[in-house]
Amino acid sequence: MDSSLHRRVGHKPAPAVLVLPQRSRRRRRWDHVRRWALLLAGVPLLLLLLLPILALVVRTPPALLAHYLGSSGTVQAVGLSLGTSIAATLSVALLGTPLAHMLARRRFHGRRLLEALIDLPTVLPPAVAGLGLLMVFGRRGLLGSWLQSFGVEIAFTPLAVVLAQIFVAAPYYVKTASIGLTGVSVELEQAAGLDGAGPLQVFRHITLPLAWRSLIGGMALCWARALGEFGATIIFAGNYPGRTQTMPLAVYLGFEIELEQALTLAVILLAFSFGILFTIRALLRDEAE
Repeated sequence: MDSSLHRRVGHKPAPAVLVLPQRSRRRRRWDHVRRWALLLAGVPLLLLLLLPILALVVRTPPALLAHYLGSSGTVQAVGLSLGTSIAATLSVALLGTPLAHMLARRRFHGRRLLEALIDLPTVLPPAVAGLGLLMVFGRRGLLGSWLQSFGVEIAFTPLAVVLAQIFVAAPYYVKTASIGLTGVSVELEQAAGLDGAGPLQVFRHITLPLAWRSLIGGMALCWARALGEFGATIIFAGNYPGRTQTMPLAVYLGFEIELEQALTLAVILLAFSFGILFTIRALLRDEAE
């Protein structure tokens, strides 16, 4: 029956029905089963990551947290950790940005060796890092004996805490900043240079506004690593309350002496870490959008 006959009798053509082949339906069911299988396979690892965090929160009720937040040991450990980690992060940003810019813009012999040297602290055991720093800045170290002749002592001081944090945390900033600076258009920088802008002006007005999210993200990662540093600090700076005892060191000591204080400091570190991670995720999401 043709379309004109349909119009005359008042009938409308039946809508076309899309019939999925049997093979497509089987494939969709298999994809659904595979997705659930992968999720179930990952559940043990997710539980291993989640349960210790939940245990810390459950074992530290608000009343206990409020009680130990006001104790002198907690205040000293938190204040020292924040002060030294911020100092280390600012130092790394100041000294590491030129290095990151060079890695992002230059190709030279020995580049791979330099990158391996920068990445080395991320895989080096922290205790080895602390021992190496002690062999350099200790009383009988390569530079320590010379500095001591001028009355400068670094080992087992707050400055040693900062140096240990710089050593272990610097790679996180340099690598992240280098990746962000690589994404800045070289043509824009060259055009600004042709218009008479100097290198510092180009960096300030062109490079920095385009790469600031990566730089801030690198600083956040650097700060998080510095805040949680333990192994290099305890060997190079010691564990002296009010002088070199950071929050991770206080957690270690509190585990042996006063567990409730250790739990309080652990929850504080957990809150800082979560806040830093949330900030980095937000920055990366905004950059992607």
